Amino acid sequence: MNPTTHIQSLPQLLAANPYPGRGLAIGYTPDGKHAVIAYFIMGRSANSRNRLFEEVDGDLYTRAFDESKVEDPSLIIYAPLRVHEAPGCYSLIATNGDQTDTVYDALAQGRTFEQALATRCFEPDAPNYTPRISGLLQVAGSGESDYRLSILKSVDAEGSACSRTLYHYPAQPGTGHFISTYVTDGDPLPSFEGEPVAIAIPDDIDAFAEELWEHLNAGNKISLYVRTLNLETKETQNVLINRHRRDERDAT
Repeated sequence: MNPTTHIQSLPQLLAANPYPGRGLAIGYTPDGKHAVIAYFIMGRSANSRNRLFEEVDGDLYTRAFDESKVEDPSLIIYAPLRVHEAPGCYSLIATNGDQTDTVYDALAQGRTFEQALATRCFEPDAPNYTPRISGLLQVAGSGESDYRLSILKSVDAEGSACSRTLYHYPAQPGTGHFISTYVTDGDPLPSFEGEPVAIAIPDDIDAFAEELWEHLNAGNKISLYVRTLNLETKETQNVLINRHRRDERDAT
């Protein structure tokens, strides 16, 4: 990490923002032995708020809380996190949409994160044109690790073209980066601006998850998921919190 970079508190960032939308953070614990991924969703409409997270066989999915109230599943039901394993490389893919599957399929075919996202664009939800944010954490067989963050966003208010920006970060103990779909609340919603924010990653992931949840806007938060990955053993510890089913947790 550049010594001039200002490392911020993610809970404090969230406390000051009523609507970051969907948010993704990747980083490493201070001892450098664990990678961390955090992802949350928020919602303003009844359709968006009718969701929860569910973990199945190590992957994470959004589900409808009440199936009878689903209006349009196209942009709200997807896999936010998937695991891809290949000889000599363990990958965690996290995104805010079905581009998770695009990246997974690309890796399975021997293609790259960048090549996968070159086929995708921002969401077709005018006038917001919500950005697609994506992350890829990779761990080599030796235990060496790094991660990428990407944002696909409209170049203008009309959605006339898509810009694709990629950030590539080395493993730095105690630090990570955060990106979200929106700057804050608004109509239309203003897309995230600038580079991902450098943030502090603590040792106590249970406390970190609880603090994140408590600092998300009470009226708009829906679900939060935090996973730690032991870089040597690939064992995980996961914290899942759903607004509709408060405090679901598991450790594996």
